[in-house]
Amino acid sequence: MGTNVSGDNIRCCVLLDGRRSIVLLVAFMASLLLSSCAGLPGADPVLEAKKALERCDPFMGDYHGKWKLADESESGPLAAQVIVLAEGMYRVNLLAEFDTRRPPMLILEGRREGSVLRLTGRGGQNDAAQIEVQAAIGGGTFSGTLRGDVVGSFTMVRVVRLSSTLGAEPPADAIVLFNGKDFREWEPANKKPGTDSVRWKRVRGRAMEVKKDTGSIVTKREFTDFKLHLEFRTPFMPDKSGQARGNSGVYLQGRYEVQILDSYGLEGKDNECGGIYKVGPPLVNMCSPPMQWQTYDITFSAPRFDGAGAKTQDASATTVHNGVTIHDKIEIPKPTGGALDADIAKPGGILLQDHGNAVQFRNIWVVEL
Repeated sequence: MGTNVSGDNIRCCVLLDGRRSIVLLVAFMASLLLSSCAGLPGADPVLEAKKALERCDPFMGDYHGKWKLADESESGPLAAQVIVLAEGMYRVNLLAEFDTRRPPMLILEGRREGSVLRLTGRGGQNDAAQIEVQAAIGGGTFSGTLRGDVVGSFTMVRVVRLSSTLGAEPPADAIVLFNGKDFREWEPANKKPGTDSVRWKRVRGRAMEVKKDTGSIVTKREFTDFKLHLEFRTPFMPDKSGQARGNSGVYLQGRYEVQILDSYGLEGKDNECGGIYKVGPPLVNMCSPPMQWQTYDITFSAPRFDGAGAKTQDASATTVHNGVTIHDKIEIPKPTGGALDADIAKPGGILLQDHGNAVQFRNIWVVEL
């Protein structure tokens, strides 16, 4: 369904198909978007995300639009993820739709030329038609031509897709772990003489930021079964790749890690964003571009034991990443790498990992179950 917001220049679409619930905002022209949002009271999360992305790179992020054949006999939806590989170098996933496990229809590569990004790609899948693509991005518009067994064109516009739980208010029975004011609920995960206080930074936007080499932090309170809400964003690190790019993690009970990583546009493995290391990859890679706020909503059940102390049920977690369920009661048989301890019969805190990258966190609260 579509609803016009602030005139005809912006269309806000809520996608509800039983599997995902995200807000999709399409900006047809960047200059018109800025002028139409001017003067709105309070912080606009879409405008905040758009500005954050553009401060990093003028092309990076999601695009959505349509393709059509030259004779206009057929047309259809098209989506794209523009990924910065290094300074001035890019890779683009062309997709039939966002948020699926299907591989890209085609991968484009290109370089920046002034204010324009020029891209090319060639290929086809299985028995599909072989296609050559010439494309360019400029001024928020992504357009290109199709040549080969298929002749046509496409046009897309830049979009900002936000989690449906972004900014979620803690319910009355929640324990607020971080609201931007102080670290009173936290302590260093590995205390050493002279390091009894948290040395991470508080930053603008009521957020905290990992300070490299100061160590992971953990809540002073310990929990058994709970529902956790947490918002995070990864830094923009175009000169890095793999595990060196926006790495952190959320450890449930200090023992079971849900990975944080800038794995925007990647396959979605168990060591990438949303993965549980060596246990299970996310059902779908929901990672947003770096410097865009994301959400984890995690429902955790601790292991169960019989009267003799034998484990009868593994720990399990349901993880919702940016409004989409990426783990549904997945069983976690043992603590993951980097756990605080292996005493799984005891309650434990919520640990946020210092992996050397300036990942930010905000709006953290928990409800005990």
